[in-house]
Amino acid sequence: MAGVVHVVGAGLAGLSAAVWLAGEGRRVVVYEGSKVAGGRCRSYHDATLDLTIDNGNHLLLSGNWAALDYLARIGAADALSRQSGGAAFPFADLATGQRWTLRLSEGRVPWWVLDWRRRVPGTRAFDYLAPLGILRTDPARTVGEVVRCAGPLYERLWRPVLLAALNTEPSEAVAGLADQFLRETLAAGGRACYPLVTKVGLSAAFVDPALHYLSSKNTPIHFGRRLRSIDFVEDMAVCLDYGEARVELGPEDTIVLAVPPWIASELLPWLEVPTEFRAIVNAHFRVAPPPDFPPVLCIINGVSEWLFAYPDRLSVTISAADRLLSEPREALAETLWNEVATLTGLPAAERPPWQIVKERRATFAATPENAARRPPARTRYRNLALAGDWTATGLPATLEGAVRSGLRAAAVIPVITSAPRSHGAVFGGRWSGRPVPRYP
Repeated sequence: MAGVVHVVGAGLAGLSAAVWLAGEGRRVVVYEGSKVAGGRCRSYHDATLDLTIDNGNHLLLSGNWAALDYLARIGAADALSRQSGGAAFPFADLATGQRWTLRLSEGRVPWWVLDWRRRVPGTRAFDYLAPLGILRTDPARTVGEVVRCAGPLYERLWRPVLLAALNTEPSEAVAGLADQFLRETLAAGGRACYPLVTKVGLSAAFVDPALHYLSSKNTPIHFGRRLRSIDFVEDMAVCLDYGEARVELGPEDTIVLAVPPWIASELLPWLEVPTEFRAIVNAHFRVAPPPDFPPVLCIINGVSEWLFAYPDRLSVTISAADRLLSEPREALAETLWNEVATLTGLPAAERPPWQIVKERRATFAATPENAARRPPARTRYRNLALAGDWTATGLPATLEGAVRSGLRAAAVIPVITSAPRSHGAVFGGRWSGRPVPRYP
């Protein structure tokens, strides 16, 4: 019989691995260093706002098959809502006051670029050939080396979209990650690009149902367990040291290490990991959005970059926001509220209760040098695999990347017995030979 799989870390990557393995009948134990699960994908009650808010705003797309299948497995497929109008993305330019909606064709053939009403204002169909430079280049080069990072179309479409996906200024970001993102989204057609947002918050969608699912599979979860060290003998991990407790591993036990890269490098000093990170800043305002305001709005020529409209609040997200980390909170809130008021028509003089959340190490910096340090799921130890959006998933550090990293780790976890067994490896968007459900 296969041994126990010890999943260290209950962020989305660890939960993904645990859900998959437990669903396949494996015995799993989960350890989390903090008091709550979810990592950077969670909700919490903010006393200042007296609201439950997410620690970051996340937008999924209908082509994110791994995240959507994960939600289906934990019984949370209805936790996401899709805005009406298909693959449509509203934009607003604060400098000019212009507003427009990018409307993609359903299929892979981009017929939409031939219709001026569906394009970025002032652009021609020919202009949209620029991303071909990203799709056809050496993936180790930067985006800025293969396409011209200037001009109206870049500033009004490619830069905001790639900046949100990579959390790195596109001109200095690695082209390989931009390539894969574009292939799975815009190049895949409108059916892969329906915007999806959570109805009930990140924890209620991604975390709480997963914990309930794992409980139904008799999977224990130990909170407040910070892993201090791992003992090894030859090519096997043999013990997990939690300080107050040591977990001796049996000869068939395995580990999925799903912790942040700086912790992984402390536990495995030989491991090469990303060492440069980018911040994300979120601002939350406790005010109901105007009627019929879009769920997600992309903002051009502002400090704000994306505006999310929830029933009880308006939330701003700013990527690669290291420049704002030293900005006084009051001044930043004032600037962002003035922009939100302009976009929504709400009175600027009546700033509602607000909260600023600055996450300094939100994601790894997607530069060529840093991205090259992403390790694979498989390690030098036969019973230890890695998971996390910072591992070599081929995707940027997104929710989809985190889920896929958990699947990759689960796929390489060996069953150390004399009898071989399938591990349900993920190939071509399928788990264990079963087609992955698509949304919607």
